[in-house]
Amino acid sequence: MSVKLWSKGFDSDKSVELFTVGRDRELDLKLAKYDIQASMAHIRMLQSIGLLEKSELETLLSEMEMILTEVEKGNFEIEEGVEDIHSQIELMLTRKLGEVGKKIHSGRSRNDQVLVDLKLFFKNEIREIARLVKQLFDTLIDLSEASRDVLMPGYTHLQIAMPSSFGLWFGAYAESLTDDALLLAAAYKHADQNPLGSAAGYGSSFPLNRTMTTELLGFETLHFNSIAAQMSRGKTERTLAYAMAATAGTLSKLAVDICLYMSQNFGFVSFPDELTTGSSIMPHKKNPDMFELIRGKCNRLQALPNELCLLTGNLPSGYHRDFQLLKEIVFPAIDELKNCLAMSDYMLRNIRINDSITDNPLYDYLFTVEDVNRKVLSGVPFRDAYREIGRQVQEKTYTPDREIHHTHEGSIGNLCNDRIREKMEERLGAMISD
Repeated sequence: MSVKLWSKGFDSDKSVELFTVGRDRELDLKLAKYDIQASMAHIRMLQSIGLLEKSELETLLSEMEMILTEVEKGNFEIEEGVEDIHSQIELMLTRKLGEVGKKIHSGRSRNDQVLVDLKLFFKNEIREIARLVKQLFDTLIDLSEASRDVLMPGYTHLQIAMPSSFGLWFGAYAESLTDDALLLAAAYKHADQNPLGSAAGYGSSFPLNRTMTTELLGFETLHFNSIAAQMSRGKTERTLAYAMAATAGTLSKLAVDICLYMSQNFGFVSFPDELTTGSSIMPHKKNPDMFELIRGKCNRLQALPNELCLLTGNLPSGYHRDFQLLKEIVFPAIDELKNCLAMSDYMLRNIRINDSITDNPLYDYLFTVEDVNRKVLSGVPFRDAYREIGRQVQEKTYTPDREIHHTHEGSIGNLCNDRIREKMEERLGAMISD
């Protein structure tokens, strides 16, 4: 049996059918509950404008609730020969309820049907990503507070530069996540617009109540213009891709730091044996495989916006089958980012830091700027103080004063973590509390 919503009574060439369906049957399972939720809102609206009897609505809603229960139990599947999730649900309703099942598609197209499913799916997935970002953020802030007084070297050009601290380092990645949160919030706003009722992109002659479905589905607002609604296909995904790429960039940089800091040449951090891997011939090895994989996966995720732009960049307005390929790219990428966020948090909860790094004479020159500044504070002109400390370094007579006294906002002695928390709450708070 071959079931397609667009069928006019003839079968497609089998090879054409296989090629055009692609991975839709597999990926559409992620959209099943959203398709049912959107269909339930749609038929409530149809009944309100006289296209369904109240008894028909109640019958359809009851059956849809039963299908939704099967979805939530993990028992739902798209049958062989059925093109996609939309066809499967309409088939099930028609098979069980007869003629009334055929009425649910009035006033909509498969185009706005998949659009509304995707918007609901993306809203939920962005909230999940945001929760994982907030979880990692909280871990980083906790680590920053716990290690605020533990000094570590800061580097420029991979050369020893100035004193830093674990408090400052952990806090830096926490605040970087607040920047990523801005993009996540923008992606959520973009997804939080109802396209249902735009049909194939040009509206409908039925007197649809799109405000009603917007409220029933919990969207903030409408995509008012029907063509604009269709133009959001691909644009929503690109907006999300930029947010995901930014978040992945933060994780990748953190992973690079940790891979460096775990090496014996640094020895700044370590992890329990069970969280590292070994070598088949070198018994001493404790490899940072988790962070190497996070780095690799997140580097790949940073190519996501470019891939989506190349796929959709030269398409005119209106629907095109190219859009189907977006799911094959974006859905796995969302899962990948969520896994990387979760594993980064898990690993960091088990990190061990070296609390005596800067006692090593290897790091004496970290403190040259501190000594220059001390002289300036005592009245010596900066350039003279700089030359004096520079001369001591050249003559190898420099002996550092390891006392640190930083007070300005965002320095070792004033991390401003409370302000960074406020920033994150402002950017993600409403979204993750929905």
